[in-house]
Amino acid sequence: MSGIHIGDIYLEKPVIQGGMGIGVSRSYLAGAVAREGGMGVLSTAQIGYDAPLFREKPEVANLQVLPIEIKKARYIAGNSGAIAVNIMSVTQLYGTYVKEAVKAGVDAIISGAGLPVDLPEHVKGSNVKIAPVVSSKKAAAVIMKLWDKKYRRAADFLIMESPYSGGHQGYRREDLADLEHTCRIFDEDVRQTIALKKQYEKKYEKKIPLFIAGGIFTREDTLHAMELGADGIQVGSRFIATKECDASDTYKQAFVWAGPEDLVIIDSPVGMPARAIRNPFVERMLHGADEISFCYNCLKACNPQTAKYCISQALINAVKGDLDHGLIFCSAKVGQIYKIQTVSEVMKELVP
Repeated sequence: MSGIHIGDIYLEKPVIQGGMGIGVSRSYLAGAVAREGGMGVLSTAQIGYDAPLFREKPEVANLQVLPIEIKKARYIAGNSGAIAVNIMSVTQLYGTYVKEAVKAGVDAIISGAGLPVDLPEHVKGSNVKIAPVVSSKKAAAVIMKLWDKKYRRAADFLIMESPYSGGHQGYRREDLADLEHTCRIFDEDVRQTIALKKQYEKKYEKKIPLFIAGGIFTREDTLHAMELGADGIQVGSRFIATKECDASDTYKQAFVWAGPEDLVIIDSPVGMPARAIRNPFVERMLHGADEISFCYNCLKACNPQTAKYCISQALINAVKGDLDHGLIFCSAKVGQIYKIQTVSEVMKELVP
């Protein structure tokens, strides 16, 4: 498989590492993936969770840590690959995070968890590439049309997330109950999205690469994506079980131990279904609720008065290794992980 250009960015290997919060993909993982010729991605979701100031002033801590982590990732990468950030569109102070990432010198900004309708506004005057994360041709059409009409620009690349993906889902619960059927629909959506983007490629006289995400675990998965017409892949869960991943060793081992029977779809406080590993915390949330004693004011759609649990605290507990009180997002194919590897080993297995 050959390398790929995203404008003036060149990826020796057409692999994007999925942005995973909280604290799962920061500088060490992102830098390692970029060093191997891919695009390493830091998640901005509570990126400063372990900073001394975080509990008192979480937003200040996050914005202070963000440029530091980007700089560290760039140093690890050397002159290889690219460094990007993933910023959920439902993030409070969304525009501020985007602008801080641009100022810190990232190559690209990836944005999902809803449609990033105003992302182009926040990167004006820069050469930073932008990409929406979508789960259907319909969503791709909406955001591409909106950016074209309002900002006179197209996405620089697209990421389409299948129902095998981890964490928050762009699918209904009933769709997730029959993954094979939903994936057949997804495959057709990929083909239609490729036809759609050709219109914008012609209009803006540039290539708009499409990357398929969700459940990419083997070389065969990569080849299937290429057969559909994709230009590359985005991989999340497989990179968690690597030595370079920023999460605790206990967190990583949960991915080694988990099998298909350990997966569950839960309700997120942001109003979306999400895929996670079943553990004591998830069991409690399926039958009750946690008392929320502190709000991090992280997501626009979360109401601490009605939420069953604080998603920030649950994800922080997990990444630190407190799995009994933590939430562990994962892919539907997590059962295919059997050991901790290096990023280099995973890349070699994924890319023919």
